[in-house]
Amino acid sequence: MRLHYGGQCHLPAREGAAALQLNNVSHRYASTSEDVLRGVSLTVSPGERVALVGPNGAGKSTLLKLILGMEHLSRGTIDVFGRPATHCLHRVAIVPQRSTVDWRFPITVRQVVMMGRYVHLGWFKRPKPADFEAVGAALDTMDITELADRQVGELSGGQQQRVMLARTLAHDADLMLLDEPLNHVDITTQELIFHTLERITAMGKAVIVSTHDLGVLTVHFTRALFLDKRIIADGSPKEVLTPETIAEAYGFEFHKDYHPWNS
Repeated sequence: MRLHYGGQCHLPAREGAAALQLNNVSHRYASTSEDVLRGVSLTVSPGERVALVGPNGAGKSTLLKLILGMEHLSRGTIDVFGRPATHCLHRVAIVPQRSTVDWRFPITVRQVVMMGRYVHLGWFKRPKPADFEAVGAALDTMDITELADRQVGELSGGQQQRVMLARTLAHDADLMLLDEPLNHVDITTQELIFHTLERITAMGKAVIVSTHDLGVLTVHFTRALFLDKRIIADGSPKEVLTPETIAEAYGFEFHKDYHPWNS
């Protein structure tokens, strides 16, 4: 099971700094002739729940990878809590797209969740009581304690997504990135995910969620950022969830009296 873990934070967070600061970020893959991101600037504060919205190929996953240091940034700067992102990766955790994880790897649910603690204790050190407590709490929060000794490959899609979020909770990061966590999961799991995100942002942590589901924006997020290689709209969901924004992002056409938040 190939998952990404950030390195240790070499510098302390700056007091009062934003959870995330992007300044004029552009990116181009070596295999492409055009930028996949163009001039993206944004600030995310502690306690925000930000929906990252846009069509396939808009650059959402690329943006999350750049924040994590999984891709080498072409142009611009990315800071996490006032420091260059590469110096503070232990404060960032991700729930990757479920389709990118090799679920055939022979590992139990408990072992996957314990991986979230490795950034604190290192790969070759034995877990301490505090690590076991964090794992137990994460399993309880995601209501998968009874699945702890099961192989992850035996689980349903919704259960697997709960495992990945539990791993991220065990990490106890201050900036959480979720890449399309709502895809192919049941309603109960969706509601559990939203309840969990609301609880942790109330504690001052920041959350960015990549999603295609426009219907959840006004209910579960404090901010919506529409992206299609560049930022199209950014603000409270009710402010930016308009026919004009959706048409520009997705190429849809609506009647002039259509209001997405009333559907």
